[in-house]
Amino acid sequence: MRRDGHIHTPFCPHGSKDSFALYCERAIELGIKEISFTEHAPLPEGFVDTTPTRDSGMDLRNLESYVTAVRYVQKAYSTDLVVNVGLEVDYIEGFERETTSFLNTYGPELDDSILSVHFLKLPMNEYVCIDYSKELYLETVAQLGSADQFYSLYYATVLKSITTSLGNWKPKRIGHFSLIHKFQHALPSFPDDTEQLLRIVEAIKDANLEIDLNSAGYAKSFCKEPYPPLHIARIAKSKGIPLIFGSDAHIARDLHQFSEHFTELEK
Repeated sequence: MRRDGHIHTPFCPHGSKDSFALYCERAIELGIKEISFTEHAPLPEGFVDTTPTRDSGMDLRNLESYVTAVRYVQKAYSTDLVVNVGLEVDYIEGFERETTSFLNTYGPELDDSILSVHFLKLPMNEYVCIDYSKELYLETVAQLGSADQFYSLYYATVLKSITTSLGNWKPKRIGHFSLIHKFQHALPSFPDDTEQLLRIVEAIKDANLEIDLNSAGYAKSFCKEPYPPLHIARIAKSKGIPLIFGSDAHIARDLHQFSEHFTELEK
């Protein structure tokens, strides 16, 4: 737990303006030895952000400035802290070629990266961001006909993110793969997705990937648990899959948030 592998930055369009230095100082204060800045990568070329605010990913024009800024603090804090340059890359079904091209271009500049599913391709060839708001989440459930259908589509997409190649620079860590739980307590009842989660765990193991043990769900009033849930994390650990703690902090004070819930996984 002396590492935080999922941290956002002032380059996040929907985050805070807390500086890189502020995150680094906070990490040192907490006794953290290694951090990864994993800003939301630019969305694939040709994909139109479907969120009302259009702020899901970094502007491609800012990417080199982002890398330069992280490299600067990487050097400035090297005595006390390992700082990794990273990205959180979206897997969006139908844009695999564009994502592979992006990774082939920018992957060599990265020390660390995460592959996450935020957008789902709906049967009518529209896309929806599943974690934007409770209202949009419930609208999508209604549009698909049931929470079971929504969950099934999400997990099928996560499985595709794991098994699709995306080239030599594909991220090694699968981000918050139970993100579909973010608004689960807004549902009258939610599906038992244990088998689907275990299928994801097996796929991650087979692909020799890592799991983003993401604490941010504890801060969400309709989630109330980490991504993935602790009982799934225990099973993943028992299978030898690397679990990389990530606070998913968008402000410096949230660095390492709720890490105390995971001490059992250190043993």
